[in-house]
Amino acid sequence: MKRILSLLICLFSFSVQAADRPNILWIYLEDVSGWFSCYGDKVIKTPNFDKLAASGIRFDRFYTPAGVCSATRSSIIVGVMQTSFGIHNHRSGRPDFRGKSMGKDFDDIRLPKGVKTLPEIFRASGYWTFNEGGKDDYNFKHDRDDMYNDPKITRSRGLPPAALVAGDCWKGRKPGQPFFGQVQLRGGKLGRRAPTVIDRAKVSVPPYYPDIPEVREEIAHHYDCLLKTDEQVGEIIAALKRDGLYENTLIICFSDHGYKLHRHKQFLYEGGIQMPMMVAGPGIKPKQVRKDLISGIDIAPACLTAAGIKIPKYMEGANFLSPDYQPRKFVVAARDRCDYTIERIRTVVTPRYKYLRNYLTDRPFMQPSYKDNWPVSKKFREMMAKGEMNQTQLIFFGPKKSPEELYDLSNDPHEIHNLANDPKHKKVLAQHRKLLAGWIKETGDKGQTTESDAGLLATLKRWGDKCVNPEYDRVRAKLKQ
Repeated sequence: MKRILSLLICLFSFSVQAADRPNILWIYLEDVSGWFSCYGDKVIKTPNFDKLAASGIRFDRFYTPAGVCSATRSSIIVGVMQTSFGIHNHRSGRPDFRGKSMGKDFDDIRLPKGVKTLPEIFRASGYWTFNEGGKDDYNFKHDRDDMYNDPKITRSRGLPPAALVAGDCWKGRKPGQPFFGQVQLRGGKLGRRAPTVIDRAKVSVPPYYPDIPEVREEIAHHYDCLLKTDEQVGEIIAALKRDGLYENTLIICFSDHGYKLHRHKQFLYEGGIQMPMMVAGPGIKPKQVRKDLISGIDIAPACLTAAGIKIPKYMEGANFLSPDYQPRKFVVAARDRCDYTIERIRTVVTPRYKYLRNYLTDRPFMQPSYKDNWPVSKKFREMMAKGEMNQTQLIFFGPKKSPEELYDLSNDPHEIHNLANDPKHKKVLAQHRKLLAGWIKETGDKGQTTESDAGLLATLKRWGDKCVNPEYDRVRAKLKQ
């Protein structure tokens, strides 16, 4: 009898504790630039994004740690910049790649001792965890069986958010057990699943791209993808309300980086890393707009605090939802190897200015990359060869790049007037150089040196003759062996 009574007390205590803790849901958008009507875009209406933003906080200065998925996701899931843990090179630390084994010699990257992913921390604290869509894409060894209560949910029912909308993602929980979940929306990768809606002739083309049909197609198609994604967000909210979960669920909706066109995805201009983010849920007052700088590494600490879980000391982010939160003075983002293309760029963003440090000035921005076979890429290279790009477009599409770039974002949102050599901005340039140098020293930026031989060798195994950067030369003989 005493054992039964004790068990009932434990169950009651668990239920009370669980009821006090919110559910937490990440609506993770892939390759999505924030061209939503709630952010002022006039081309489309996005009613579901707009309602989500109005029900909580719309963040206007949210920056991702990188312009590519695996580096951003690796960073956000541990609350630490990817360069601090050596998890910064895109698609690194993989024992196999698209069905091909890397063999014994590959960059077997592990997180430092004591560091856990966010799902592991939540699960150890009594939360039900899931990830519909199954995109982890982390540049370090991880085990989904340790991270999620039901790893099979990751790819059930086809295109996300089908499993969540059906209620499958949370149906295995104990009564009253809170969940920490992610739902991966394909966003800019929807492809043909996004119906053609937008008139290609009516979209605007930013000045750093030539106004050609191929560019208009990419921009208009992204709008098509956003319309479909907006519908999916509406389905997610409706499912939460249907199952009585909405009122006690903290929703964080954000993108991993910008859409796929060349100066956006993979790079550190605003279009690549300045992304949409909306937060709504228990304790969040509606109709807020925040313009302070937020980094992707701040998401993990905010979620842990909301759940009453202590923030690990190794996390570099801060709880931006805290009443006594002190706004950041700057954020940093990093570009390193993406697929087989070796690059090294760092950026510091302050409230007004953006500073970029280009380390590898021996190669242009448009060096060989996975985008080369696209029709728009072929057209770009044709125009470059014929000298048909103007000076603004040659900032990115020209044969050289400046070692430093400095932009006044308040007056130059397109980042086309480089002030690095302007005597009037000498002091501002020095301040930003100092911020970057201090950050590199403080965090131990592991991207300041070339990737390990094991990492280069694994990349050669994946991509073969496409690996043309000189860094690969030192391991080519090993590949033949």
